[in-house]
Amino acid sequence: MFQTAVRANFGLWTWAGNDYAPLMALARILVDGYSLLHNWPELAPGQPRHAARAREELIHVLTRYHDATGAPVGTPPRESNPAVEVLFSRAGQTADQMIERAAHRFGPYGEVLAVTDDIAERDTVTGMGGLASSCANFIRMVESALTELQDELRNYNRTERNRFNRSQQHNLK
Repeated sequence: MFQTAVRANFGLWTWAGNDYAPLMALARILVDGYSLLHNWPELAPGQPRHAARAREELIHVLTRYHDATGAPVGTPPRESNPAVEVLFSRAGQTADQMIERAAHRFGPYGEVLAVTDDIAERDTVTGMGGLASSCANFIRMVESALTELQDELRNYNRTERNRFNRSQQHNLK
């Protein structure tokens, strides 16, 4: 099992169409990576869900999500990148155990969001005061953030292009 952690700090958390304003900022998003990969066949199509290529694609998408949301990051381990910290469970350890431990440890620093389709795991995290999401909800959230970023970039580029064209026309007069 591998678990993906995205460090994040949001003032306002939009959750499944409802605004959720936490008392503390979101400290970490904990993702059960294989659970998410099994629910996101569009990532690395044709690849086995446990393949390195599928994991790399998940890390790439989560990095883009980090870029879209502006979440701060720290020093990553070997398979990670500056936006996404990847942790692999040791022999005899499950991703659930890692998520529970991380949710407990990061709780004092802000909200923790666990992403998994394991209902018992989500109940455990919410019982510790954290937030939980199904993989399908998280996928929609990531896709929405990436679409919003793309729209903002398109609008920004259009505005800058129009500003440049106006200045060029003004200089020609």
